[in-house]
Amino acid sequence: MPSQATSVKPQQASPFAWAMRNLAILASGWNASRIVNFLMLEDSVTLQYSLLDEPLIRARLVVGGQLVRYNLPGLFVALAHDEVRDFPALRPHQRHPWHAFLVQLAAMVLHHAGRDQPFETAQEWKDALLALTPEHPDGAAWCLIAPHDKPAFMQAPVPGGKVSDWKNTLYAPDELDMLVTSKNHDLKAARMRQVAPDDWVMALISLQTQEGFLGAGNYGISRMNGGFASRPAIGVVPAGHWGVRWQRDVATLLKHRSEIVELIGLQNENGVGVVWQKIWDGESSLAFSSLDPFYIEICRRIRLAQSDVVQAICAVATGSKVARIEAKDRNGITGDPWMPIDTAAAKALTIGSDGFHYRLAAELLFGNKFRGSIAQISDAADGEAGIVVLAQGVTRGQGKTEGYHERRIPISPKVRNMLRQKQTGLLAKVAGERVDAIGKMRSVLWTALAALFDQGAVKDKFSDSAKNKAGAFTKTFEQAEDSRFFEELNAEIESGDPENTRLQWLLSMSDRAEAILKTAFVAGPQSGEQRYRARSAALSRFHGGLRSDKTLPTLANYYRHTPPTKENAHELV
Repeated sequence: MPSQATSVKPQQASPFAWAMRNLAILASGWNASRIVNFLMLEDSVTLQYSLLDEPLIRARLVVGGQLVRYNLPGLFVALAHDEVRDFPALRPHQRHPWHAFLVQLAAMVLHHAGRDQPFETAQEWKDALLALTPEHPDGAAWCLIAPHDKPAFMQAPVPGGKVSDWKNTLYAPDELDMLVTSKNHDLKAARMRQVAPDDWVMALISLQTQEGFLGAGNYGISRMNGGFASRPAIGVVPAGHWGVRWQRDVATLLKHRSEIVELIGLQNENGVGVVWQKIWDGESSLAFSSLDPFYIEICRRIRLAQSDVVQAICAVATGSKVARIEAKDRNGITGDPWMPIDTAAAKALTIGSDGFHYRLAAELLFGNKFRGSIAQISDAADGEAGIVVLAQGVTRGQGKTEGYHERRIPISPKVRNMLRQKQTGLLAKVAGERVDAIGKMRSVLWTALAALFDQGAVKDKFSDSAKNKAGAFTKTFEQAEDSRFFEELNAEIESGDPENTRLQWLLSMSDRAEAILKTAFVAGPQSGEQRYRARSAALSRFHGGLRSDKTLPTLANYYRHTPPTKENAHELV
């Protein structure tokens, strides 16, 4: 049956309430600690904002784009019918944590119920979700706010329920979320003014499932290789919307559950899956071996509450003396369904500030350095067209975030079939040769640019200034080749004449490189004689490099057998 959604305006704090919030914080009579004590009175907290019962999650429908709201059971029904286009509260860096949460939770629920297909009704989903937390039949674990000695959504129970001595107060979801940017430039913290409950939902999931180490008392998650690493994700995405991918990954997790249990050493039955339902004093860790293979973790001690003073949800946090899950020696190898593993180094993938560049992406898809994630295993059920591999991740550094990265890699029919048949040898070979060719073309271009900026010098040792300028222009070249890498690779694999397709790619790449070189002329010497000498030397080095058998033999051979044409003309402008 179709899912049931409520089409209403999201609840938001009024401008007046937000102004009162600011006045309350700033006024000498109402400092932050007094507000915290007011809103955190242990005997005044009740169950509020139930994800099982209240339509708190905003979504837009595939058909018509109508804004609707779901509770969690209703959302699962909607996903099973692929009705959801997107989620307005979801920020880019929260996309994978939200998808992973929905998949891991549904897979846990279905395994616990002994099913391999989604439930058909919201009531069935609700009953099954409650069955995951039998110690709390009142549904506290699925409420944003609950008495502090009970679990609340993504929030562990506090021994004795006392939080009045927790000093870190957070007033906006983006203040809670995990992005820490240099000097607060990239994404401003605590900028949200009109806040709905699902903003807190997304922020909690992002914080608790992808945060790293951030100083004493602020430990990170288990599913990454160290506190300053990241939780990247690689997976196949079939044609469709959120629901198609969700169903695909839920089925994949259920199919590979026993494999994860055996390989990683987790509990097939009765393991801890909903980690936040377990009481946490901040001084003890859960044993990794006690977990369910689909476990959803938390890493920080956080509690939400409703403030009568500012008429809005607020949060309070405190540190811990240990990580919630004892998994430091695992190096991020935890059975994460979307995490590739560096087999030689025996550690989970960590991405750098350049994200999923073409060299890394090609290695992840076709190489043998990494053991691919189970979510990137291609299956016949993925269909025949419109398939991509989605790579996502946040690059973390020491005390900062170095960027969110997302790449969609198109998969052509022949590539799809080779991946399904695990015949990646040819793919790895072609990709490796193309990576090498881009590197050599970049080198030729860089040398020509350095000669240009060093006023046509015939030497091979250039000034630092010339090197820096050459590097800036070659970076532009490589970024452009990166953006078209997989489409061009697909074209060669699909071609009936791959050698000619490769040659045409090399020729077009050399044209693009020469265009960048000529664009750089305006930044080179401008006086008459120096201008002519620098540009002539740069073009000479460029074309000489292309004709060297040591650089790109295929191109060199082509030029040897091609009569001089426009490509030989060193047009100086």
